[in-house]
Amino acid sequence: MKYFFRSLFLSFVFTLFLFGSISAQEYAIERVEPLNWWIGMENPELQIMMYGDDIGDLSPKIDYDGVDIERVERVENDNYLFVYLHIDHTTAAGTMDISLMNNEQQELSYTYELKEREDGSASREGFNSSDVIYLITPDRFANGNPDNDEVAGYADSLDMDDDYGRHGGDIQGIINHLDYIDKMGFTAIWLNPVLENAMKEASYHGYATTDYYKVDPRFGSNELYKELSEKAEERGIKLIMDMIMNHAGSNHWWLQDPPTSDWVHYPDEYQQTNHRRTTLHDPYASDSDMKKFTNGWFVRSMPDLNQSNPLLADYMIYNSLWWIEYAGLRGIRHDTHPYAGKEFMQEWTCRIMEEYPDFNIVGEEWSVDPLVLAKWQRGSKLPTDYGSCLPSLMDFPIQTSLVNALTKEESWGTGFVNLYETLSFDYVYPNPKDLVIFADNHDMDRFYRQVNQDYDLFKMGMTYIMTMRGIPQFYYGTEILMSNEKHHDHGQIREDFPGGWSSDTKNAFSGNGLSDKKQQAQDFVKKLLNWRKDNPIIHDGKLMHYAPKHEGFYVYFRYNKKKTVMVILNKNEDATELDTDRFYERTQGFTEGTDVITGKTYSLDDMTVPGRSALILELK
Repeated sequence: MKYFFRSLFLSFVFTLFLFGSISAQEYAIERVEPLNWWIGMENPELQIMMYGDDIGDLSPKIDYDGVDIERVERVENDNYLFVYLHIDHTTAAGTMDISLMNNEQQELSYTYELKEREDGSASREGFNSSDVIYLITPDRFANGNPDNDEVAGYADSLDMDDDYGRHGGDIQGIINHLDYIDKMGFTAIWLNPVLENAMKEASYHGYATTDYYKVDPRFGSNELYKELSEKAEERGIKLIMDMIMNHAGSNHWWLQDPPTSDWVHYPDEYQQTNHRRTTLHDPYASDSDMKKFTNGWFVRSMPDLNQSNPLLADYMIYNSLWWIEYAGLRGIRHDTHPYAGKEFMQEWTCRIMEEYPDFNIVGEEWSVDPLVLAKWQRGSKLPTDYGSCLPSLMDFPIQTSLVNALTKEESWGTGFVNLYETLSFDYVYPNPKDLVIFADNHDMDRFYRQVNQDYDLFKMGMTYIMTMRGIPQFYYGTEILMSNEKHHDHGQIREDFPGGWSSDTKNAFSGNGLSDKKQQAQDFVKKLLNWRKDNPIIHDGKLMHYAPKHEGFYVYFRYNKKKTVMVILNKNEDATELDTDRFYERTQGFTEGTDVITGKTYSLDDMTVPGRSALILELK
């Protein structure tokens, strides 16, 4: 009988053991972001997002001198844990263990690194009016590593015959041609987004992020991106990162397992934005219109992030700070700036500028009205209900007016008069010289097409951009007259740069195979860029312009106590005499001026300007 009870007891124990083994909680850590952090940051707080099976049930514990857990945020999804740390300024660099505890038992442990900051990182100088920015679409510039053209696990494969397919350009291709960028005279590069876009199609542009801490492997790696920054710095070239706070890609790993039900706007029913950016400033705007603007999606493949969720807001801010510190960035170009809402944009810009006071951020606010742009710039005196810390904006009003000036007949409202009057609205900006001026970018027709493929008008436009107040930006290929055939066709606008692929028969890097006109344009831009680089008068000098008199001229001056430069744009078909008497305020004491391009000297008393030309005269 005793053997029966003994067998029964052992069976019972085995059953308990088996049941316990089956029901025991299986924990795992899949992601910890940011990937690391640094000691000595201005803001001692850090949000760490931990993701893994059921870790939301656990409690974090850290035993590291100078590091305290401020609070733990648990969300409705048990696979997430948001841990807020306070990192004292006396904390030493090193590695610390984040233990995840179940009561008194440690279930998991993660080793997290706190690094030393590089010397001068806090006072890193951003791009400014002494710079000229070269905008590059990485997939279309140069293929430096054919081995990463196809990467396992990524559906959007190489297809160079498809304007919207991937063509193989990468970060290594940009590194390989930094000498070209340097010799042309560019001092900063802005790349269209390089973070992972694991989308099924048309992922080459980079604006549908699927991992905020990972460079897309078809472009390279985090380490290679940092190498690009370092090698650019060696040549005096600043790296600007394209960031998107408004939306992510629909294949982002978040969307498969979101932390909260309100992580994105309209998670259950697609709603497209109305694109009414002015609702954020309009005193009569309806709440429904404003909500539709900020909360609506750009397109179905780009879910709109909910920045009013404080955990998401912090995640995005710390991600931006991480990339600045990790890659040694000198600036951010922020995509679709107003779409994320004014409250978050205030917090995001201010947190970054508090950490890096000399840094620069340029926001994309695609409006042709200076009043709309001016409200976003740091220090705005216009009526606002928020305090933006944004230093710079893309100057769309000037871009639109420049094309109008060059292609329209002279009248009271078009031609040079339109450009003159747009510039006169600079009084609404706190710092107009901090605006980024440009002829074209990756979202609009190539400038050469916009001016009807007229080379003389092209040169006038280039002259204006490089001598006007502000920070010039050029899109890759503009210097060789790249142009799209179909209007507003993004695939054609983002054409491959000749010479970036081994199979190319033409090479813009060396000039081989380019037409005479393309080579002339490239030489013209190069000469202007390098002249501008060595002339602080264009970076910071004063500006005075004279109202056009419908005679086809537009004249303005850049000047300081040491030097005066006179810029003349002439749309007349024939050589035309210019009456210089009315410019006496700026020409007094000077008798002649030498053109920086041709070297020809012109008398200020009797000046005949060549037809359809642009002159940059250094006065003597």
